[in-house]
Amino acid sequence: MRAAQHTEAMILWWKRARVDRADLAARRPSGSMIWHHDLALDALPLAWARAENARQADIYIRPARGYDWPMVFLDDVPVDSALRVTHRYNAMVVQTSSVGGCHIWLLCDRALAEPVRKQAQRWLSDKLGADPGSVSGEHLGRLAGFRNWKRAGCWVNVLAAPSPWDPSTALSQTEPTSHPTRLAIHGPVPRDTSPSGREWGWACGMLEAGYDSETVYLQLLEQARDRRGSDAERYARRTIENALQRVGHRPAAIGERR
Repeated sequence: MRAAQHTEAMILWWKRARVDRADLAARRPSGSMIWHHDLALDALPLAWARAENARQADIYIRPARGYDWPMVFLDDVPVDSALRVTHRYNAMVVQTSSVGGCHIWLLCDRALAEPVRKQAQRWLSDKLGADPGSVSGEHLGRLAGFRNWKRAGCWVNVLAAPSPWDPSTALSQTEPTSHPTRLAIHGPVPRDTSPSGREWGWACGMLEAGYDSETVYLQLLEQARDRRGSDAERYARRTIENALQRVGHRPAAIGERR
């Protein structure tokens, strides 16, 4: 998948998560930050961002400040831990370095004000070993499809997978009052939360993000082996074949022994 497709995949997932406005920023090599605040996702100046990135500026994005959003952010999570989150919840994973650090954008089942997002992020960072310094409620994450010049110019790539997270446990103590949302945010689309339903959603999300079917098959097989036992290979192969049809790809011979 090309760099622009990673950007498109990230923006599309945000739209599906009912986040439709963002702040975009470029950190130039001098350390100065250039901002574009509160823009519709379709109005983001991506050509400008690519030009800045080519001149070794790092490109960042966050849901626009001043709104309630149904999404929280985690920084510097190992790939295996991040992907385990996607097996249970609707989350986007963005790999920001070749050594494995990831950002997680986790969809919640309700819109949260910035102080509430901060509280939820702090609680989650302890559980997942994420960076505790990135739990401000309005922290910037890297925009996929751009180079990370802090890590020698490696590409920032998206790992995506579609059940919203219920933050009640994290917010059960002294939950801040959420100010009224300025957006018409609709309720979450009902999802099959059974293990097979979550794995189906995950497989479709990975294929939509451009990952090859054999890679997705092998990850699904590993995930399902304990639960499905001797049926795991048939189950994983059939799930990927159906997911390929669902996302509009021609089914291939998945997981066949050579």
